[in-house]
Amino acid sequence: MSVRELVRGTVGWDTLEAVGRELASRYDRDYVRIEFLEAENWLSIPCVVDRQWFVKIITPRNAFVHAVFTGARNIGAFSSGSEGFFEHFEDPGAMARHELDATRQMRAAGVNAPAPIEAFEVGAVGVVVLDYLDGFQTLDELSPDGVREVLPDLFGALSAMHHNELTHGDLRAENVLVLDGEVYFIDATAVRKRGIPQARAYDLACALGTLEPLVGAADAVDGAVSEYGIEVVLEAVDFLDFVNIRPDHDFDAAAVKGEINTIASDRPS
Repeated sequence: MSVRELVRGTVGWDTLEAVGRELASRYDRDYVRIEFLEAENWLSIPCVVDRQWFVKIITPRNAFVHAVFTGARNIGAFSSGSEGFFEHFEDPGAMARHELDATRQMRAAGVNAPAPIEAFEVGAVGVVVLDYLDGFQTLDELSPDGVREVLPDLFGALSAMHHNELTHGDLRAENVLVLDGEVYFIDATAVRKRGIPQARAYDLACALGTLEPLVGAADAVDGAVSEYGIEVVLEAVDFLDFVNIRPDHDFDAAAVKGEINTIASDRPS
């Protein structure tokens, strides 16, 4: 078994059948059809139910991995000169409830996100149910020109979250969905309230790290500066190296820093 398979985990048939029975009971159906999604997600097992609901099954292993990742991220934040600002969850049920609440908060802030339905527990696993966006593409499935088209909306949505005292905390291509030209965010993680200013800079660093391989450093930085201004984008520089060592990011941090510094040096004195 690979390390990736180990940390992502699996769900046994007994547990899956129990989740299926619970979903069928809650939505007044004789049975449901569950399709697993191929997704680079280590913190849950994502699936689609009856092509109507996006369901994430969160196992105790997923919760353990989240705690490990949270500790590593907080160490990384310390290494970037900031107090750790990520929060962990006690169990899979708490993770599911947080995701439902985070989705509601994003929508209340005017950010597109799948409609939240409910979160519950079945035995030892947590389950969160959202509306399924049929036909979506993840950001990295778009062509470079397609990514450039949605850049203003992506940074606009992120800015809307930040203006409403919200942060994403795990912005990467798999967590940005595009449907009919509109951007949707999923999978926001938990951030301590006192750490929100630093988490905003971290969000920007994640966005730049996600976009650089897709459209290049210049377009990624221009998109961020157009929405936030260079002074705010400069705050992200301290987090770029930290983001780049994450296993789910791989980008040219030096190129991104170079573009940011070039724009900053061109400011009127």
